[in-house]
Amino acid sequence: MDDKLTVCGISYNIIKLLGHGKGGYSYLAENNGTLVVLKQIHHEPCSYYTFGNKIEAEKHDYERLKSAGIRIPEMLAVDTENERIVKEYIEGSTIFDYVRDGITTEPYLPQVRQMAEQAKASGLNIDYFPTNFVVRDGLIWYVDYECNGYMDEWNFENWGIKYWSRTKEFEEYLSQSK
Repeated sequence: MDDKLTVCGISYNIIKLLGHGKGGYSYLAENNGTLVVLKQIHHEPCSYYTFGNKIEAEKHDYERLKSAGIRIPEMLAVDTENERIVKEYIEGSTIFDYVRDGITTEPYLPQVRQMAEQAKASGLNIDYFPTNFVVRDGLIWYVDYECNGYMDEWNFENWGIKYWSRTKEFEEYLSQSK
């Protein structure tokens, strides 16, 4: 991995890898003293998810989430040719960090349930996995742009909540990710 990546002709210094998901690698990056998230789309196989054009999906999903009123980081730049996105960096711990470290997520459940209602009202599900939610100043932010058509099976109460405390599902995930 280069120490720098360019998006729309602007060079960003890569500080560290934040995460690797189904669609890409997200890095903490910096340009002129401003921290951002730079996402590099990848084309690695995913056995449980089918993708079309990932960069177009990111742009489309961003617009759908904004329209639904979901609290998300601002998309700052899209480089279609290099399949890179720059978005606002939301500093803070993830809900995953809270659960792993034994910190209660109770104060954030009303917020995620409100997001779930907004998503459902717009015919969407978001990815409720706790790595996708960052706490900043008492508010949770959905930092992924992934969303799909609404299905009860994948809503917060039927799927997401299983990972918002030290459940057997969370423990299984922890043991598999080591």
